[in-house]
Amino acid sequence: MALPILQKQIKMENSKEMSAWLEDFGLDHPLVIAGPCSAETEEQVLKIAHELKDTDVTVFRAGIWKPRTRPGMFEGVGAIGLDWLKKVKDQTGLLISTEVANKDHVKLALEADVDILWIGARSTVSPFIIQEIADALNGTDKIVLVKNPVNPDLALWMGGLERLYSANIKKLGVIHRGFSTYDKSKYRNNPEWQIAVEFQNKFPDIPLICDPSHIAGRRDLIFNLSQRALDLNFDGLMIETHWDPDNAWSDAKQQVTPGRLVEIMNNLKIRKVTTDEKSYQIELETLREQIDVSDQIILDALGKRMKVAESIGTLKKGNNVAVLQNKRWNEILQTMKARGGERGLSEEFITRIFKAIHQESINHQEKVING
Repeated sequence: MALPILQKQIKMENSKEMSAWLEDFGLDHPLVIAGPCSAETEEQVLKIAHELKDTDVTVFRAGIWKPRTRPGMFEGVGAIGLDWLKKVKDQTGLLISTEVANKDHVKLALEADVDILWIGARSTVSPFIIQEIADALNGTDKIVLVKNPVNPDLALWMGGLERLYSANIKKLGVIHRGFSTYDKSKYRNNPEWQIAVEFQNKFPDIPLICDPSHIAGRRDLIFNLSQRALDLNFDGLMIETHWDPDNAWSDAKQQVTPGRLVEIMNNLKIRKVTTDEKSYQIELETLREQIDVSDQIILDALGKRMKVAESIGTLKKGNNVAVLQNKRWNEILQTMKARGGERGLSEEFITRIFKAIHQESINHQEKVING
């Protein structure tokens, strides 16, 4: 029996060269990629592009192949949209970008000289799809951006990049578009900022772009999400923009007009990463010491709580009582939400924290009962 052929993987390590493609743009502001969720007509595409021409937008985006959640939804105009994108580049000088989801998309996009290709969240979840795209792009000098997978899985996100890197694709970047969740949230996709921050820590020189449109799902949240991303040192924004968003053929609620996009860009504050001013450094160090003390208090309290949980586990074991007590858990959660609100803490934050604490308590009790 023939042995399977193993794909040769090149170890991806952070280097300053990873940000070279972004630095080559010579921008004095974050990179802005904007345009409609979907290319609908040639007129629509060109109208939006011309309204973005003399703004801080560097790259025009439009989806021409749309991987939709359910059949029967608008799935894009297809390859004809590439001709419209080429006209955008010729008439406005904007760079052009679109999503690719298979080798055929890649072939057509490269033939159309699309400047930036992005891989969507539904594609990132599949190593098979990523590998097919990587093989089709092998050795390209095009910029390739990888959206995070639908679910919060940093290893899967990094794995997609590694497959592209192993295919000798060096102009790479990532797009943070949030993560699906069953929990009730004001967002279409939860930001899960800590995952993007963890990615930054591992690869600080790979350009990181935020897609507030897909995180928000609502245009009224886009400004605050964009500001949050810049405060976290993101390198750019991808914002869906439509001249008549309410009548867009896809994702109407999360698109803004070109005029509103300009307002957003003008009102965003770009903050320094740090400063060498002595007074700032002294005050910052004092506040960080207070944070360290608070963190230690939290850890000590959690340790004591788990000891109590173990005692409860011993009591339940002696009386043959089940570990999970849903009524008690729901009472705790509702009480903590109320008390958290009194302290300026969001319900979302309290829910996440106490779900984690509750699960750890269950783990400790199960060790006692099954030990």
